[in-house]
Amino acid sequence: MATRSEAVPTSRNPLAKARDAVWRPTPGSLRLLALLGVIGNAGIVATGGAVRVTKSGLGCPTWPKCTGDSLVPTHSPEHPALNMAIEFGNRMLTFAVLAIGILVFVAALRLRPRRKDLVWWALAQPMSVVAQAVIGGIVVLTKLHPASVGLHFLISPALLIFCVGLWVRAGEGDAPPRPLVAPALRALAWALAAACGLVLVAGTVVTGTGPHAGDADSRRWGFNIEDVTRVHSVLAWITVALTVAMLAAAYRTGAPPALRRRVAELFALELAQGAIGYVQYFTGVPAPLVVLHMLGAVLMWIAALRVIFATRDRGPAPLTEPGPEPLRTPQHA
Repeated sequence: MATRSEAVPTSRNPLAKARDAVWRPTPGSLRLLALLGVIGNAGIVATGGAVRVTKSGLGCPTWPKCTGDSLVPTHSPEHPALNMAIEFGNRMLTFAVLAIGILVFVAALRLRPRRKDLVWWALAQPMSVVAQAVIGGIVVLTKLHPASVGLHFLISPALLIFCVGLWVRAGEGDAPPRPLVAPALRALAWALAAACGLVLVAGTVVTGTGPHAGDADSRRWGFNIEDVTRVHSVLAWITVALTVAMLAAAYRTGAPPALRRRVAELFALELAQGAIGYVQYFTGVPAPLVVLHMLGAVLMWIAALRVIFATRDRGPAPLTEPGPEPLRTPQHA
């Protein structure tokens, strides 16, 4: 029977290792690729924030080309070069995330024994990135309408469900889920994730109402900024309260240490996120803090998803069967 150490011959060549991670994957290499997907999608939220705060949302005024006759930024008297570069860079990161998604899907297909649920988790990633690119085009064509901008942002948290799911599932087995906590605590974990999702949605409304909507002339929501900020704040405090309740319940009921760590990590992120939110509110919403706050929001979402996965167990990952050797070209002296 193959063991993990025997499943794939090791190579000291970094390029060969990268090839084998995709073409002759192990659960460990598939988890690493999934983690790259998590990082890439968190990063694209940060770069999207940079597009907004620098008013570069229309730096590339057309789609899919950057300008009417060029795929890449070119000199334009109407669009500063820096704004064009920032928006084009964000578009390029989307292609990088798409490439990671394709590699993840190929690795899931090549994993032996093949695990159908991992293939579906992986397939969702490149498909979602394509959807995000299409919505990004709609954002440009609608001149940064706040509804399309908000939807464009929310695609990333939706995609992260599949990225985090694959990241966790690749390290688990395929046994039926075995609850590790009482049903009430598992329900609380789902309520906590739902609260985090509502905070994200409210945050898009705040951004669409405030000064950092992507372009000086872009349309804003007609809400009172203080009212929508207050709603966003209340939802954030509800999320914190649910987190504290779950943390207390986890310790009181003797929940697994992994679950307690996940909830504690989420609580720490919430404290940091709350501090950033209040500082930016009382200092006139400075641009760097907006980007940091957006990144913090998506990190909170990732942490909330990990809390849900930590409430159950599906056994150890199956051993990897050795796959066919990759084709090798003759070596010449």
